[in-house]
Amino acid sequence: MEQPAHGGEPAGAAGDAAETLDHPLPEGVRRRVVALVADAFGGLTVAELPAPLRQYARFTASRRAKFAGNAMAAALDTDPLFRQRIGERFKQGQPELAGAVESGTPPAAADPVDVAAAAYVLRPPGWVKLVAAAGEEAQRADAERADEAGRRELERLREELAAARDRSRGETEQLRHDLEVARKEAESLHRKLRSAQSDVRRGEAALRKAQGEIEAVRAESAAQVSAAESETRRLRARLGEVEAALEASRRSAREGRSVEDMRLRLLLDTVLDAAQGLRRELALPPVSVHPADTVDAVEPGRMSPKDIAARALSETDPALLDQLLALPQAHLVVDGYNVTKTGYPTMPLEKQRLRLLGGLSALAARSGAEVTCVFDGAELAAPVLLAPPRGVRVLFSKPGVTADELIRQLVRAEPPGRPVVVVSTDREVADGVAKAGARPVASALLLKRLSRLS
Repeated sequence: MEQPAHGGEPAGAAGDAAETLDHPLPEGVRRRVVALVADAFGGLTVAELPAPLRQYARFTASRRAKFAGNAMAAALDTDPLFRQRIGERFKQGQPELAGAVESGTPPAAADPVDVAAAAYVLRPPGWVKLVAAAGEEAQRADAERADEAGRRELERLREELAAARDRSRGETEQLRHDLEVARKEAESLHRKLRSAQSDVRRGEAALRKAQGEIEAVRAESAAQVSAAESETRRLRARLGEVEAALEASRRSAREGRSVEDMRLRLLLDTVLDAAQGLRRELALPPVSVHPADTVDAVEPGRMSPKDIAARALSETDPALLDQLLALPQAHLVVDGYNVTKTGYPTMPLEKQRLRLLGGLSALAARSGAEVTCVFDGAELAAPVLLAPPRGVRVLFSKPGVTADELIRQLVRAEPPGRPVVVVSTDREVADGVAKAGARPVASALLLKRLSRLS
């Protein structure tokens, strides 16, 4: 290896100063130079490498070319000593090409890019011309390759255009065929539409005829209903004597206020209403009543008023509610907010509703009674999103209607004789439903009964 001359300046440095490139290396030549330096890089010690390249000493040739390409190219251009060492490694690896380049007679069969890369590293006299000539030759080769590629691409595009034209003709024929089929289908649909319109007109005529027959049937039904109502009034008049005879026992039941009395009264009302319905349907003659039957006395085997009073329960005993709900076809109507604000007034309204409805669902499942819970909906800003629990009917009053009025409407809607129990502490509600035949109980009684279920 040559040593630096003239105070550390390598030989050939004066020639480098005289010849310089006035334009960047062609890209192909630059890549070949970087690959050449990366291959020769491994034959140098760490001390022989420029400081910026020492960190890549352990890299493979391919990794050095990838990650240290710019740094190696810069060191090769600015560090004559590093370039001289790379040149010596190149001479050892490719002595024939190196000798030909240094002598100024590169082989004609050699790749111009290889010649330019060797000239750039070795820097013989006239190396700038060799690099420029190699760049021009590489550009001509690239241009020829680009022309060839362009010709191949043009031919490919022509073939694709011809194929596309063939496909277009085929698709056009198919579209014409599909259009003809669609036209035939449209004509068939038009015929079906005209037939359907004719059927609709016939149906409308039949509907008008049926409506006329319905009107005639309605008129006949109205006449029959009128006759039935007249017969009902006559039968009710004939039942007046029986109802008068039974009024004494009903007064006794209302005054007793015991659960057993209420049970007997409701059962008796149910039987009487059923009997009245049978009489109306069957047009049976009234049963004669004997005077002795109207005398109030205790018959053998029946309980006396004293026995009934002894069995009565307190108005605050939860068992009272159980006995009322055990009546046949019992209906429990609950004033929702009246109960919740009595039992847990500090909770939000939504949680009040959920807690009460959960308890009522369990009570309905255990007793088998019909349960309806009424809430005041006058102040609701939007509909309440609530899934009613199993066995419980949940109702909100309409705007302008209070929950109390809705409860009275529910009681009036029930047939006479059905056991209806209304839960509310409101005195006005209790008095109103009592006049309509329902049994009012206090909210505290229901809360006690629900607490036993939890």
